Amino acid sequence: LGSPVGPVRVLVTGGSGLLGKAIEHVVMNEGLKREGEEWIFLSSKDADLVDLKQTRDVFEKYRPTHVIHLAAKVGGLFQHMKENLHFLRDNLRINDNLLQTAHEMDVVKVVSCLSSCIFPDKTTYPIDETMIHNGPPHDSNFGYSYAKRMIDVQNRGYFQQHGRHYTAAIPTNVVGPYDNFNIENGHVLSALINRTHKAKGDLLICVSYQDVGRLLVWVLREYEEIEPIILSVGEEDEISIKDAVEMIAEALDFKGEIKYDTSLSDGQLRKTASNAKLRRYRPDFNFTPVKEGQSSRCITVHLNYTAVALAQNYLS
Repeated sequence: LGSPVGPVRVLVTGGSGLLGKAIEHVVMNEGLKREGEEWIFLSSKDADLVDLKQTRDVFEKYRPTHVIHLAAKVGGLFQHMKENLHFLRDNLRINDNLLQTAHEMDVVKVVSCLSSCIFPDKTTYPIDETMIHNGPPHDSNFGYSYAKRMIDVQNRGYFQQHGRHYTAAIPTNVVGPYDNFNIENGHVLSALINRTHKAKGDLLICVSYQDVGRLLVWVLREYEEIEPIILSVGEEDEISIKDAVEMIAEALDFKGEIKYDTSLSDGQLRKTASNAKLRRYRPDFNFTPVKEGQSSRCITVHLNYTAVALAQNYLS
């Protein structure tokens, strides 16, 4: 974890969300926490990172030596389409406040979280880390995408001008406990799960989504590049939205008719990503299989790069 003076204190922004909780689980419950480390999981209740003073105050309070930056203004497809300027301005502020404050307070390393949706809309597949800036993102979420792309630009700037080791990871299509399951404003997979749940029955999300949590801790400890790294299973494990819907329906024993409304926007149609760079570093990393544990009524699914867990929870 670099060479901080004194104890190691890792601050995780967005610590109450899906990825933050995954990291908290693997650090606190799987033995990844090392002796002498302190981990602080920050939520929006602790500080509004859009506000520079609140950002500085929380850094002064905890004095982190390392940061995993997950906090962002996020939403589903239709919310992004309605509020692109809002997503652009808030995320630019959040990221600039955090990175500049980290620099001013001599944070040794920052790992920020990007997204597969920031890649160019018109591209070749599979996408890889070198292609982030090779054209405009999909018009539906251009505000969020450009703000996230600027993290990569800033990371290179902080390294070039100040020698800072600030980098980024790109997990994609993650869903699990603590996700936003709002049908209108959630991401596609969580919204689909909730829609099916409301139509059929109760839902329990299992905890096998922690692949990405383990990898983010590895990036913080071991990954030395400034350029981003995609955290992904192989291209061969990509599945379609139709496949995902059918898996969710099967997991919840949904027997009704599934209808597709083709009049609405699809957003970006594909995000097939290459994990070649990750495999060069971690050829030994085993992702959760496509389906696992059906005997315990828990189906674990890779939905385009990371583990998703669905389960039935019978109350009778």
